[in-house]
Amino acid sequence: MEENNKEIQEAIGDVYAYATQLLVVRKMNTADALHNLMQKGIDEETARTIVNKIDDEIYEAKMKRANKDILYGALWCIGGIVITAFTYSKASSGGGKYVVTYGAIIFGMIQLVKGIYTRFE
Repeated sequence: MEENNKEIQEAIGDVYAYATQLLVVRKMNTADALHNLMQKGIDEETARTIVNKIDDEIYEAKMKRANKDILYGALWCIGGIVITAFTYSKASSGGGKYVVTYGAIIFGMIQLVKGIYTRFE
């Protein structure tokens, strides 16, 4: 009985791996992935459940990445602006040079926009 259960778990793992390959590696849409799973002999309800679960996991991973890009992009951009403003205020009050951290500001803006775009895509 335990060996039979192990075989079932392996078969389920293989189906999930195949469906993941279709959706992630081959970038197949959900309808085509569903069709491919059904051609492999998986009933429609099970195939739909697998595809929907993997699709949800893909969405969650994208949102997690987008949120991370937004956070770090904002931190780089704000950090660059703060450093620039601080050095400028010191230089303007007592004379001297200041630093414009345009690299950090531009990098942060790009990452921030990328995250926002991914979030609302």
